[in-house]
Amino acid sequence: MNRKRALISDTFKVKKRRVFTEKFGATNNNDGPMDIKSTLLDLMTLFPRKIFNDTLPQIVLKHQLYSIHDDKTIVDRQLSELREKGELLMFQLGFDSDAFGLVFTSDYKAKVLASQEGQYTKGTVERFLESVLPACTDLSFNKDQMLKEFLFTDSAITQLVKSGVLTVRDAGSWWLAIPNSGKFTKYLIQGRKAVLTMIKKSKYSEVLKEQLEERRTNAQVKFQMKYHIHDIVGAELVQRIPTTSGTLLRFVD
Repeated sequence: MNRKRALISDTFKVKKRRVFTEKFGATNNNDGPMDIKSTLLDLMTLFPRKIFNDTLPQIVLKHQLYSIHDDKTIVDRQLSELREKGELLMFQLGFDSDAFGLVFTSDYKAKVLASQEGQYTKGTVERFLESVLPACTDLSFNKDQMLKEFLFTDSAITQLVKSGVLTVRDAGSWWLAIPNSGKFTKYLIQGRKAVLTMIKKSKYSEVLKEQLEERRTNAQVKFQMKYHIHDIVGAELVQRIPTTSGTLLRFVD
């Protein structure tokens, strides 16, 4: 078990380098202003709903947007605007301090409510969705906030944790969470590691993006290859090099 954790840790501690800003995956061009919402919708089509029996909202990683749009300032500003309007929610995914999940609020509410059918926590969760989520820009909540601002009792907070919409951050504070998302995180980590290994084992530890997209995958890769490529490029775990043959992805030592 410790060896497995060490392998995962090594995967995520890869030294980051500055990468070329050639874009792929396609919503940004030079014909008009950057539209992050359109990019989110495009990336969400890569989310594997069937693997999770359509119980999870479509999740995009914040850094996946950076694989398409090189201006992080504009990306972050538009994300903030969408969150302030109440259209988008952001979550700390837990496996990395820089890993944030993005979910459209309407999709999140629908999946959470569906998971609450027949549960005694349903009323408390519905109240949370109605009173806390609108224009929610917080990633976490402390006890004073929950008790005094949102007027939830200790018992109600316990119900919210049990339902999965909150998860413990530390004593007296909780992260906003996506219920039943543990399997998503597990598959993301093991798929990322497997794809990085494919690149590392290629000649010169590099491979054309188009060729990688067509590679046959093993059981460790549950998601579409394009989803993982946007992940490793956006997280700067590979170097992206434009060539006459297409975009080359090089493993970063």
